[in-house]
Amino acid sequence: MAKLEITLMVSAANRAAAAAVYVKYKKPFLETVAGATSKDLLIRDEDVQVLHGFDTVLNATAYLSSALFTKDVVAELSPLLDAAPEVRIYEEA
Repeated sequence: MAKLEITLMVSAANRAAAAAVYVKYKKPFLETVAGATSKDLLIRDEDVQVLHGFDTVLNATAYLSSALFTKDVVAELSPLLDAAPEVRIYEEA
């Protein structure tokens, strides 16, 4: 199992719009991305995190170059971000 963690710096004024992007792409992510097992949104005072579950690190890495991520998710989130996202992939023991 693997986790892809994407931390987004989004101002309070743009948080609802960022959450809407999450909601819009959650179902397509779970239904079409190879190895996808879960997707969760964490909204904190300092940032927004999206946690993606995958069956393997390889599939988590592959998602970052998929059309769904690069052409859809990134395109819609980019105008809402205050800084570049922080991306981490973890392998669960």
